[in-house]
Amino acid sequence: MKYAIDEQGYYGAFGGAYIPEMLYANIQALKERYKELIREDAFNQELDQLLHDYVGRPSPLYYAARLSTHYNTRIYLKREDLNHTGAHKINNTIGQILLAQKMGKRRIIAETGAGQHGVATATVCALMGLECKVYMGAKDILRQSPNVARMRLLGAEVIPVHSGSETLKDATNEAIRDWISHPETTHYIIGSVVGPDPYPDMVAHFQSVISKEIRVQLQQHTGSPLPTAVIACVGGGSNAAGAFHHFLDEASVQLIAVEAAGKGLDTGYTAATMAQGSPGLIHGSRTYLMQSPDGQITEPYSISAGLDYPGIGPLHAHLYVSKRASYLQATDDEALQAAYRLMRLEGIIPALETAHALAVLEKESFMPDDKVVLCLSGRGDKDLETYIKHKDDEQD
Repeated sequence: MKYAIDEQGYYGAFGGAYIPEMLYANIQALKERYKELIREDAFNQELDQLLHDYVGRPSPLYYAARLSTHYNTRIYLKREDLNHTGAHKINNTIGQILLAQKMGKRRIIAETGAGQHGVATATVCALMGLECKVYMGAKDILRQSPNVARMRLLGAEVIPVHSGSETLKDATNEAIRDWISHPETTHYIIGSVVGPDPYPDMVAHFQSVISKEIRVQLQQHTGSPLPTAVIACVGGGSNAAGAFHHFLDEASVQLIAVEAAGKGLDTGYTAATMAQGSPGLIHGSRTYLMQSPDGQITEPYSISAGLDYPGIGPLHAHLYVSKRASYLQATDDEALQAAYRLMRLEGIIPALETAHALAVLEKESFMPDDKVVLCLSGRGDKDLETYIKHKDDEQD
């Protein structure tokens, strides 16, 4: 693949493994075992069986007739919200928990923002009987309380993080500190295509089942495996990486990623890395991130906890610089209105993260015969309080 990672762990100029010396042996062992296992038939059969029987894959590719009429084009929703646990995150945690087992790791840690990755990690740890600790920003714990309850019911210890902005960035920092303290016994399940090599490639590989299925399903729906465009929200970028993966070398397919503009790009309250960021180092890799002129990370803001991150995966940085994908932005208000529109037209309550991708349909123009696939990355159960509050505010 033209956009594949190289042997040194870089997508073009982005990636690598900028890690403390204490983690070097762990990272090398992880990389070697991961590369071995994904070539083994037995591992892939076990992974496919769990994705089918436990997760419920393949997830449907749904032709959204009323949404299509509204926008005068053909819109297909890849229903990752129908997966077990309610989001795409389970695809990656299933793959990584099998990897951790093969490496003899009995203790699992994770970070989470919106809570979907935390729930998915707690779920697979319960399935496999492994100890689970999930780091979560104190602010996110308050705004994502249903997912916190789910993690605890599944047996995970949810650890509040009170440093920094008390959101995803800070939870990731604490998870990395934990890993440094327990390198022999612990596997860190990173939830997005971020972090040191091999994580960006590994998470993208496990999420690539999304675009693999899209090709087959679109062929069945339309007689061609290729859409006009694929749209996905992007924070760190795992659902977008999965939705884009099997179309990266198809030049005719537009790839559109949507960041959280927050209250607006010019307000100082935003998480739009590509619009506001520059190259630098964050959480073990070189990529684009939001930072001050002297290299200090800028605090991000989004109504969506899963997009409230000041960086982006190195694959996305490469796709941006190479102009293979477009990176657009949607504000809090635009995302909310897009979510309400989907609720009314299709009877689907999306996650706030997904709502940002939906908002781009208001900004991009497609032809009536175009085939637009939008990755519906998660369901909105966790965001009901936010939706109800803002709907009530509108009516006051």
